[in-house]
Amino acid sequence: MSDERCGEMRLLVQADLDGELTAADAVRIGAHLACCSACADLQAKLAGLSARLRSDVPYYPASDALRHAVRSRVRAEGVPVAPARKVMRLAAFGSGPAFASGFALAACLMFLIVPPPARDPADMVVAAHVRALLPGHLMDVASTDQHTVKPWFDGRLPFAPPVKDLKAVGFPLIGGRLDYLAGHMAAALVYRHDAHEINLFVWPDKGSADGGASRGSVDGYNFVRWTQSGMTFWAVSDLNARDLSDFNERWNAS
Repeated sequence: MSDERCGEMRLLVQADLDGELTAADAVRIGAHLACCSACADLQAKLAGLSARLRSDVPYYPASDALRHAVRSRVRAEGVPVAPARKVMRLAAFGSGPAFASGFALAACLMFLIVPPPARDPADMVVAAHVRALLPGHLMDVASTDQHTVKPWFDGRLPFAPPVKDLKAVGFPLIGGRLDYLAGHMAAALVYRHDAHEINLFVWPDKGSADGGASRGSVDGYNFVRWTQSGMTFWAVSDLNARDLSDFNERWNAS
């Protein structure tokens, strides 16, 4: 694998962990990771680091004093505070240490005051579903037995995902895997209906009350989202919307 190709993919690895990839880019990075052990190792290390930072490092919002100090320094450097697209444009016209210092401060201020827009969670889960469909990515544990799949997650996740086998109603469980999306370690339960795979992503969301399902589609893939018993669920598939809604109803009724 060329260094140039790996350099591009390593940028996409970080974007993938941040949930910023389109479905097309998710397919590209997934195909690359399947044949490049160095980049796959980097992804695993970055995912572990990100999970540790989110769980172990306390978050402190910028104080008013810090915000004021950054604004004052930026004004002293003569760099106007502007939205991201305008700040980036200044790089074409400025040079020298003073400009570099001011530009860096402006970038810090941009993230303190105008955080980057959050990506739609539906885009992220659909991208994760598409990535999982690549050869060798769908399952870490392959089994139709819920009593095999559920214990497999023990010790691998900081929560116990509910696992159900819906074979009797046309949606057999075929396995599961670990995933990381939307800033969460997630369980991905894999079901099948006819020739279609369904990825059911699960992670804790204790702040949300049980609620009805919301539905939609992204790039031709349908999804259903709901919350139940302190967990968030996203079911994603190329199944038609009616059958995927039936899966949601069967899951909740079982």
